[in-house]
Amino acid sequence: MLRYSKYLIVCLVLALPILLNAQNCNLSLKGVVLDEHTEQPLEFTNVYIEELERGAIADSNGSFSIYGLCKGEYHIKLSHIGCNGIRLFLNLTRDTFLNLTLHHHSEFTNEVGVHGKRENRSSSLSSTITKEDVADKGDKSLAEIVEDIQGVSVLKTGAGVSKPVIHGMYGNRVTVVNNGIRQGGQQWGNDHAPEIDPFVANHIAVVKGASALEYSSNALGGVVLIESSEIKKEPHLHGSIHSILQSNGRGITFNSQVEKYSKSIAWRATGTYKRNGDLQTPEYFLTNTGKEEKNLALQLEKEVKNWKSTLYYSYVNAKMGILRGAHIGNLTDLKTALEREEPFFTSDEFSYDIDAPKQEVQHHLFKLETQKKLINKNRIKLTYALQWNDRKEFDVRRGNRSDLPALSMQKSTNFGKATYELSVAKKVKLKLGALGELQNNVNNPETGILPLIPNYSSLQPGGFLVLKRTRKKFYSEVGVRYDYKVFDIKAITETIPRAIENVNLSFHNINFMAGANYDIRKKMKINLSLGYVERAPEINELFSNGLHQGVSGIEEGDRNVQSEKSHKALVSYEVQIKNKLFFQALGYYQWIKDFIYLQPQDSFRLTIRGAYPLYLYRQTDAILYGSDYLLTYEPKENVRLVVKYSHIKGENLKDDLPLINLPSNNLNVVIKYSIKDIKRWKDNTVKLSYKYFFEQEEELGEQDYVAPPPAYALLNFNAGTTLYLKKASLKLGLEVENLTNEKYNDYLDRQRYYAYSVGRNIKVKLGLLF
Repeated sequence: MLRYSKYLIVCLVLALPILLNAQNCNLSLKGVVLDEHTEQPLEFTNVYIEELERGAIADSNGSFSIYGLCKGEYHIKLSHIGCNGIRLFLNLTRDTFLNLTLHHHSEFTNEVGVHGKRENRSSSLSSTITKEDVADKGDKSLAEIVEDIQGVSVLKTGAGVSKPVIHGMYGNRVTVVNNGIRQGGQQWGNDHAPEIDPFVANHIAVVKGASALEYSSNALGGVVLIESSEIKKEPHLHGSIHSILQSNGRGITFNSQVEKYSKSIAWRATGTYKRNGDLQTPEYFLTNTGKEEKNLALQLEKEVKNWKSTLYYSYVNAKMGILRGAHIGNLTDLKTALEREEPFFTSDEFSYDIDAPKQEVQHHLFKLETQKKLINKNRIKLTYALQWNDRKEFDVRRGNRSDLPALSMQKSTNFGKATYELSVAKKVKLKLGALGELQNNVNNPETGILPLIPNYSSLQPGGFLVLKRTRKKFYSEVGVRYDYKVFDIKAITETIPRAIENVNLSFHNINFMAGANYDIRKKMKINLSLGYVERAPEINELFSNGLHQGVSGIEEGDRNVQSEKSHKALVSYEVQIKNKLFFQALGYYQWIKDFIYLQPQDSFRLTIRGAYPLYLYRQTDAILYGSDYLLTYEPKENVRLVVKYSHIKGENLKDDLPLINLPSNNLNVVIKYSIKDIKRWKDNTVKLSYKYFFEQEEELGEQDYVAPPPAYALLNFNAGTTLYLKKASLKLGLEVENLTNEKYNDYLDRQRYYAYSVGRNIKVKLGLLF
């Protein structure tokens, strides 16, 4: 028996190669790689299988083939000169063909549809910023990140707080949507930035058109969507670590994100820490302009048959200093401060200290969403969200009371929405939705100061309908929305003795938008959008009464203001020539009845807290019109020239004056050079950008406390590369902002009254993707 056993073992050893070859290793992986925007083939795309350390190069048709593969789980990397590389997971069980796209033209405007899913046809003009771009700019605020999108500017309160401006509209007229939920923080001030960590976004989009009606009735300017993608069906743990070090403010940004999919539950966790100290102009430190953020987000997903549920939670904790030289004790010093070359209270030494005046904000978002897929690709979705916002503002107070907040309030927002998507005919889709929002804002009486905003609650039920139709070269969509908003306000009277006054206000608003695009011929398209939007006034426009500390000004509302009524027309034309030249022109005209604006007054106001400029909310009829232009030219595959120009003008019709606080006309020129791959070093790029901001010559000298600043130009440099390892990739980057250390003031910066903007800033960026 032993002798036979030996023969059996020898036979098995000899047969082992044959048994191993019995495993099917004759599978093939084929595919085609296209430009995400133009749908043109991307030749010379590198397709690399990590586990096998082998791959293929796409041919002139964007096609690739890899043979002799065994069944198994593989990670595939795609890279191409000038593109954002991608990594995907594939469970190979049979011969497979893949249709793949790479993000190549990030500056195109009408690039993707809502929710990050590319739609070949959409009349909603939208632009996106990818996850890779967000990671590269993660040290910046949300508004500064979307500033690179055509037609978007930034309204700043110094270097710490900023808000997006879309075609001249900002504040309450631009809706920020975080993972499908309208941001419910205290956004009623220009110095109140959205409490959102950009790192949670897989893409950020700016949307204008009928599709925006689903998210808000206030979006006269547009909607900014911050969206995280679905967790990939990838059974392994993957994630990323990003860090950014900056010279100006000696700042650090650190972010980590990990995720994993399993049939029991899929999860993703994100954490971010940011800190910088006093920022610096070319000539002096901006004392007390430090900032610190601690952010966290968690996403859970579960799928059972046709039901899919998502639980999302995010937490933002931010502390921001406000330029000390913007808070003045008396009228004489205030007038002097507006004329000084250097602000009061400027220190010669750098500091991480954040003292009064300052802001401290905490924001929680909890979202539960479930959806069911029905027959014929119909779908029903239910959403509930709870937001809680805690804001404290600290002033320089007498008697060692600076640690006692001068403003302290908590705001809760409950939101519910139900939507139903269905196909009503061939290539005709209908989306119906009903929603409701309940907000409650409470002031903490410990401040000992009359609140800027009174205690109030608001209820806003509403509904919308969006109809989309596709027909060969013509696509159209129409949307309508109705909202009813009611305020219950506990206002404090201005008369002595003080008393509580109950005020109830209600507003009925209807919105209508229609859009269409037509493919004149291949690679040539025209897009038209028309809309009527009514916007109810917000609480700050109705009842502000006191010092708005962040902007160092006193603001007073008007409870008699009415809803704004806006008519807007927008048309765009785009053409592409031989895959080398792309041109887009966009024009818009907007007429707004009862336009609400903040009007600077002729005099200052002296209070026991100091002397401050005075601003009153007023209404007028206004028009805004402008145009955006985009030109990209690629003389060679590795060289790209991008030219952008934006022009805007606004008029106050009742007073026959120009509108103030509109962006300056601006020109942006970018030259990007991509270096060929060097072994494992890929995505090698060098970029130089030149931004020129024209002087705002429309505003009259007597319309503001300080005349508009002169024109200025900024030169920026950026270089980056990626080292592809076996199961990870390491991104390295160097960026220099304001390369020439230009001394300038930006017209949309509220702190320009007192100080110059930030000088040269050198950044070193590291990113590990695994």
